[in-house]
Amino acid sequence: GGQGATNTAFVYIALKPLTERKISAANIINRLRPKLNRLPGASVFLQPAQDIRIGGRSSNALYQYTLQSDSAKELAHWGPILLNAMRRLPGLQDVNSDQQNGGRDLFLTYDRTTSAKLGLTVQSLDTALYNSFGQAEVSVIRTQLNQYYVILEVAAQFLQSPENLRDVYPGASTNGHIPIAAVSTSQSNTIPLSINHTGLFPSVTVSFNLAPNVSLSDATARIEQMQRQLGAPTSLRSFFSGTMLGYQQSLSTMPILVLTALLAVYIVLGILYENLIHPITIISTLPSAGVGAMLALTLSNGDLNVISIIGIVLLIGIVKKNAIMMIDFALQTERQEGKGPADAIFQACMLRFRPILMTTMSALFGALPLALGTGTGSELRQPLGISIVGGLIVSQLLTLYTTPVLYLAFDRLRLRMRGEKLDEFHRGAGSVPGGA
Repeated sequence: GGQGATNTAFVYIALKPLTERKISAANIINRLRPKLNRLPGASVFLQPAQDIRIGGRSSNALYQYTLQSDSAKELAHWGPILLNAMRRLPGLQDVNSDQQNGGRDLFLTYDRTTSAKLGLTVQSLDTALYNSFGQAEVSVIRTQLNQYYVILEVAAQFLQSPENLRDVYPGASTNGHIPIAAVSTSQSNTIPLSINHTGLFPSVTVSFNLAPNVSLSDATARIEQMQRQLGAPTSLRSFFSGTMLGYQQSLSTMPILVLTALLAVYIVLGILYENLIHPITIISTLPSAGVGAMLALTLSNGDLNVISIIGIVLLIGIVKKNAIMMIDFALQTERQEGKGPADAIFQACMLRFRPILMTTMSALFGALPLALGTGTGSELRQPLGISIVGGLIVSQLLTLYTTPVLYLAFDRLRLRMRGEKLDEFHRGAGSVPGGA
């Protein structure tokens, strides 16, 4: 199928189901790329089909970087400079541009005086050109099963050079057959095949793919550094577009999303416990989950993408239940039995260890199929499962030790802020081995 420009086409290749092949689409592309790059007279770019694509502009690669200006001439100068600079960047491959200035334009000027003397009219000249190069539909052949359009044009060998105008003859004149070249002058120019726009302004979009083991964040940093070193004028505007723009926007909004979730958790826990300090104790268990998720993604050579970030957000709701079980029990013990914080949290650790372990293992084994599963769509599910499993393992190992310590530390801080003595804090601590 076509893709906008007259010299561009695309081909879809359907692979066998994943159960019938041993390699992924990315590996197939890596095998085909060196062979197809050697094709003479053509540039071939390969990319896996995307179910969700951000941005309406089609390109020859997954990621896009756009250069925009008010002047098409300025773009014609800086577009190739940007393209060559990005091709030199490590970690990028299949770098190409939608700026194609290799088109040929042939402008004919009729000599009306000469053509009139020879009995040729402008209409006859236009008709001869249209019949030769206009791909006119002159007839339709219909059969019982199909219909075929008859297209009138010259043979392919007469479409390669402006010199072939010498072989185009309009209708017979009073002086016999005369070629169009005898009654016209031609001027050939190099023009762009198309002028792309972003918004209302001309633009050049450079698309690229990432080399193996190169992250989007590293590629973004390298491109931004390269753009600063180019020294382009201020009239040129450069920005990421398409999938890269969506990636940057998601990263910019993610801290706000996480902070909003933490604030909501703090408010709800503060209302339930009627306490402003110990909700912080519960929230303090979350960094260990984030560290575990990042370690798991690193060890598995996974990417920090939208799916893995969703897994980290899910950990906010899963991991804090360890601290909730201990702190809720400790607070009830303090209020109902009158025990001190040290005794209360020690008893909570002893009695709530089993339910904490049971719930964590249930969530862990529930996420294992996502992390270890194969088959169609496994590439989408695995980052979610890996981030959840890694976060649960690390948080389980750490929170059992850090939560009691933080509980006592924050309770002591609460008493100091209220100006109370620490007798209440130490009450009952002697019965706990090593109690403070």
